Amino acid sequence: MKPTVKELLQLIPHAQTVEVRGWVKTRRNSGNLCFIEVTDGSCLAGIQVVAESDLANYDIEVKHLSTGSSVVVSGTLVESPAKGQKVEVSAKSVELVDRADPALYPLQKKRQSFEFLRSISHLRSRTNALGAVARVRSALSYGVHHFFKERGFFQVHTPIITTSDCEGAGEMFTVTALDTAELQKKDPFRQDFFGQRAGLTVSGQLQAEIYALSHGRVYSFGPTFRAENSNTSRHLAEFWMVEPEMAFCDLECNAAVAEELIRELVAIVLENCADDVDLFNRFVSKGLAGKLEQVRDNAFVRMTYTEAVAALEKSGKEFSFPVSWGIDLQAEHERFLCEDLAGVPVIVTNYPKSIKPFYMRLDDNSTTVAAMDILVPGIGEMIGGSQREERLPVLTQQMEEAGLDPDEYSWYLDLRRFGSVPHSGFGLGFERLVQFVTGMANIRDVIPFPRTPGSAQC
Repeated sequence: MKPTVKELLQLIPHAQTVEVRGWVKTRRNSGNLCFIEVTDGSCLAGIQVVAESDLANYDIEVKHLSTGSSVVVSGTLVESPAKGQKVEVSAKSVELVDRADPALYPLQKKRQSFEFLRSISHLRSRTNALGAVARVRSALSYGVHHFFKERGFFQVHTPIITTSDCEGAGEMFTVTALDTAELQKKDPFRQDFFGQRAGLTVSGQLQAEIYALSHGRVYSFGPTFRAENSNTSRHLAEFWMVEPEMAFCDLECNAAVAEELIRELVAIVLENCADDVDLFNRFVSKGLAGKLEQVRDNAFVRMTYTEAVAALEKSGKEFSFPVSWGIDLQAEHERFLCEDLAGVPVIVTNYPKSIKPFYMRLDDNSTTVAAMDILVPGIGEMIGGSQREERLPVLTQQMEEAGLDPDEYSWYLDLRRFGSVPHSGFGLGFERLVQFVTGMANIRDVIPFPRTPGSAQC
């Protein structure tokens, strides 16, 4: 493998011959010289190539290179006299692999809106901002696996197709091999591919619990789907979730792991993606770097749901959604708590039973459950989790109260029949994490190919 631009930029020049393969970012002619910036996506910066007029294809191709054209450059890595760069390539040959017609190529050297870039999702990763998002996302993904590996977790690949509605909200995409006529028949799914109704998973949690109760500490990291008709800057129909599950771990343990995960992932980005963070700090979200450093360096504030509601009621702030005990907190409430009240991420615990799923452990007061959400500035909820209900009679009763048939979840109840233990876990919305560390305003700009109501390009 040839060195990447990032690797070349880190080398000390001593007249070695190098090869650069990439795309033209800019080209400037000056007398008998042509200055070409070439990028390969490995870092924010490109590497400057200096081509002289004695090259065989200088007049025909080199001095007419256009933005987006692909090239292979062979030359000598030398010290650069220009400001802002330590090295450059003195070209011995510049091969044009393919030209991008400037009359047609939509990414010329000017700023385009993120809305426009969403219309060309197949090209937008070539821009500075979206290219930086891709690098940060990759760093975070690596960080997730590293975090859990270092703490003795095993990765579990939970199914994408499932018959279990984890959240019980009925927002699953149905998976079927039946045609329209067959779907009109009575009880059609009995004749379907799986012999029953199946859907795309909204969470790998229930299956992760199976392995937590055999392997202790596990996590899943994969795509999830929700057929929720929400056209907002915070929602996607297809998104990725990080979902650890831990045996012999209560709510306090669960919250501690979740906080540690967020702070370590933020630290990884600050250390490994400094140039990209600086780009976001300057052009996307002023003050982002300082906000991330604060999250990395400071403990999160903790409060119960009851304390959070009391703080909201005493705030004197007029919210679009009125506050009272028993409501599901809205984004405006969540952001007030972590931005205005605490100034750092907030962990809210012990939510009313009535607004949480059936599997959360019932508190001794029988009105709240051992749930926790982590709220972060600019986003609101990033993590939702709970201690799971390990007591068979209580779980069975909660299923029945939620309108679920315990027979359909017999396998889940078996986990409580045979060696049940206290256990807990959480779900981290990966796109919301990427949003948080990049400062991007719209969640559709932090996933390569956003799936939203009415849109499924590429």
